[in-house]
Amino acid sequence: MLTLEKFEEASELVKKVTNPTKLVYSEYLSEETGGRIYLKPENMQYTGAYKVRGAYYKISTMNEEAREKGLITASAGNHAQGVAYAAQKFGCKAIIVMPTVTPLIKVNRTKSYGAEVILYGDVYDDACEYAMKLAEEEGYTFVHPFDDLDIATGQGSIAMEIVQELPTVDYILAPVGGGGLITGVATLAKMLNPKIKVIGVEPSQAASMTAALETGEPVTLPSANTIADGTAVKRVGEKIFPYAQENIDRVLTVEDDELIGVFLDMVENHKMVVENSGLLTVAALKQLDLKGKKAVAILSGGNMDVITMSSIVQHGLIQRDRIFSVSVLLPDKPGELVRVAATIADAQGNVIKLEHNQFVSTNRNAAVELRITMEAFGTEHKHEILKALEDEGFRPREIGAKLY
Repeated sequence: MLTLEKFEEASELVKKVTNPTKLVYSEYLSEETGGRIYLKPENMQYTGAYKVRGAYYKISTMNEEAREKGLITASAGNHAQGVAYAAQKFGCKAIIVMPTVTPLIKVNRTKSYGAEVILYGDVYDDACEYAMKLAEEEGYTFVHPFDDLDIATGQGSIAMEIVQELPTVDYILAPVGGGGLITGVATLAKMLNPKIKVIGVEPSQAASMTAALETGEPVTLPSANTIADGTAVKRVGEKIFPYAQENIDRVLTVEDDELIGVFLDMVENHKMVVENSGLLTVAALKQLDLKGKKAVAILSGGNMDVITMSSIVQHGLIQRDRIFSVSVLLPDKPGELVRVAATIADAQGNVIKLEHNQFVSTNRNAAVELRITMEAFGTEHKHEILKALEDEGFRPREIGAKLY
């Protein structure tokens, strides 16, 4: 069972492997929502995510025989690193089965904690099935990523820290994948203060907890296709679900597109890199009436590879109208390009890229095409630039922006 005594024990034990993630007050989000918004930056953990909490506490509850057998688990990222790091602290052998498509940086980081990595299958489910098969054949001790009460107890230590630091907290928001984090956080929060509202947040394309709560039991989604890959879980855990069902006040869903802009907000306003799953709670704040309330958004992790990060930034800038492209047709004569550039400059636009196509028409004197990608301060400024071009007779046509 999940008990206060075990939560207290876990909260003390995990201090051996966690960085203190003190709450960060967000002036920006507080102004946006009308509440007092705090961030719980688990992205600043040594392994880059909260998962080490549950893994370390789980291993601490095992007897020596179970540890000596060696530990095995399946994960594409945060849980893999959490188990590998925690196992290293206990001197245990750890085998991590990861999908073959796992980014190399995550594979190497998991290996750096002393774990043996086996690449198998295209998706997490394939890797998990193989890990359980190996556990049975080789006698390894399987450590489930979320459907385990000890794992949930370890994750619940986050709620202990939040309440100790901010006793008058009104809302705690936690991301939901398989349900281990939200179960631990919600159960302990209600034990400490039943008035605290605990809100789960999941991607709309992987809303497995929403489906389970509506049905009254875990159900398997046909797919879990989301950029919030850390919460892309088709089915929540069976063992933890009764606790989640009892203690979660509400579950919200967030579209992938909303996470893109939030990533920019976190980088620019808080100087923090947070992975897409960790951004779910921040994106969901606008769905709640938080005026006069104190809310904590748990940032579950910050493990994002650089290629994904660059793509998110590009899409975010385009989404916010800070990067946009236009096509203008010009007569092919000297001075026209300079006239366009001067118009944009006068409107304080910044040209990033130019493409000049002389073959858009068979009559070059009539028209050549100029495609301009430029930077603006936002939607209002973009419209000012477009109007300036129109006033000069260029008739700009907006086209899809692309930086590369």
